[in-house]
Amino acid sequence: MKKHKLYITGLLLTALVGGSCTKLDEHVYDKVDAAGFLTRRDDVIRDFLRPFEHGYWSIQGNDVYAAGENASDEIGTYNRQGDWQDGGYYQRMHYHTWNINDGFTSGAWKNFYQGIVLATNSLQDMEAISDPAKLSVTPEELADFKSELRTLRAWFYLRAFDFYRNIEIVTDVKSSTQGNPQSTPQETFAYIEKELTESIPGLPTRDQLGANGIGRWTKAGAAALLARLYLNAKVYTGTEKFAECEAVCRDIITGKYGSYQLDTRWDAPFDYTNKTVNSETIYGFPGTLARTHWQYDGGMYWWSITYDAPLYLGFSDWGGANPRFALQPGRDVDSVEYNFQLGKPFVKFQRYPDDLRLKKYKNLGNSTREGMFLYGYLPFTRVVDGKTVQDTVRGNKGPYPLFIRDQVGQFLGAKPGTKIADKESNMNHADHNSGVFLVKYPIYPTPDPNRITSAYAEIRLTEIYYTLAECLYRKGDKAGAAQLLNQVRKRNYPEGSPSLYKADGSQLTDQEMLDEWGREFLGENRRRTDLIRWGVFSTGTWWDKQPDADNHTEIFPIGRDILNINPQLKQNPGY
Repeated sequence: MKKHKLYITGLLLTALVGGSCTKLDEHVYDKVDAAGFLTRRDDVIRDFLRPFEHGYWSIQGNDVYAAGENASDEIGTYNRQGDWQDGGYYQRMHYHTWNINDGFTSGAWKNFYQGIVLATNSLQDMEAISDPAKLSVTPEELADFKSELRTLRAWFYLRAFDFYRNIEIVTDVKSSTQGNPQSTPQETFAYIEKELTESIPGLPTRDQLGANGIGRWTKAGAAALLARLYLNAKVYTGTEKFAECEAVCRDIITGKYGSYQLDTRWDAPFDYTNKTVNSETIYGFPGTLARTHWQYDGGMYWWSITYDAPLYLGFSDWGGANPRFALQPGRDVDSVEYNFQLGKPFVKFQRYPDDLRLKKYKNLGNSTREGMFLYGYLPFTRVVDGKTVQDTVRGNKGPYPLFIRDQVGQFLGAKPGTKIADKESNMNHADHNSGVFLVKYPIYPTPDPNRITSAYAEIRLTEIYYTLAECLYRKGDKAGAAQLLNQVRKRNYPEGSPSLYKADGSQLTDQEMLDEWGREFLGENRRRTDLIRWGVFSTGTWWDKQPDADNHTEIFPIGRDILNINPQLKQNPGY
């Protein structure tokens, strides 16, 4: 067996055994002859769909979410009196002091490349079908499958490109005999661009797919990936592509790639209805209670709430939660706002106090909710000796009720408003009162039939509006940018709110644009990329974080495990 096949197999085996999306007991082969197992239509469909399953898991698997969010200025995983200390793993993410032995540096690579390998394997199987009619597949369907697999693979490549920049392009897992050296960023950019532009003509529109469209790559989905690529082109290659980005965004919004419209409620993009043809979801992974729901896993939003918060939420399917992710604080232990401009995500929402999202999260019944955050006391009722009694959520470090606040420190049982003597506030000095919690996707009570069934909205039409707004802002059209942003923002505020931007866009600055990206996409794992694009990721100051010595931290190191598997790979500069 040749080196490249060993490399591919190693990626597959390591990722699958190490906690991927499915537990597989059968042997994983590096080469499978499509002619030997594609004997009917169902075989083709299963082969086509396999990499999509991994794609859903990959949004959070192997600490992809943890690394992206903790490296930014919006989320933190605090040492809560010994909980989540984990040998300083999350602290290194926050301080940008990661090293090649940190698990996510190899884990993210395995995550992305397993998807690339699976998509390539299925694509090559599709390309090997010479007579689709024998398999009860039409030529149009086969062309669609090929285009969707190329798009899915491009999505994996774009994420790997953003994380590591200097990556290997793999296009053959059936007969290659050796690995490839890393491509230059310019080569990788051109490759992803070509894959997407060539795939778009063969892709369906959401209108054609109808109710079955969720989870399928469409023309608009591929075009949205192009917009992401062009928006960050200057970072990736040194050459701006804002004009190209603007053109793609305008085509998506005007319906060239299918019909989409913005949701009219702020929470609708994340609710159980977001899989319908009337939603703004351009690409999403369908979630179900009984099967897959990866955004609700411990790698993402389920561990973005405190231990007994499920009691407050009335959700008892899974037992307790775990406060792995919370917002970074906007105020010190004396409740004085910090004076730096970055970070402070909850304060950034409070700048517009009539924001509907600022309400404390509460389930209202009938698959509805209000608010997007958990803070303050979290009351619930329980039955004791046949009587209903009122109680309040507590942590695991003491009997006191938790009062969750936009501060990090050791408040313990201190009442709200009480000044504590301990003024220390950093990643290694927190308790279970520390940090507001984000509830982006609803957690409805256990009797609710629509609990944990929202699709994961990987690409929303809102992203296209914000991307186009940034393109306009960068060329001096503040009024045009404000108009686009307000088309989305108006759903976040009451009718006639003064919080909408002025028509002339005079309130828009670089900082306000970045703040607004942060408000709308809080916790959606794009903040690190946005900070880099706006030039503040390595130079900025936020809570318990000073500027980096240089900008090498804008890409992650390639983990030791990966370098050991493929000796042709060279470590990224600065590591």
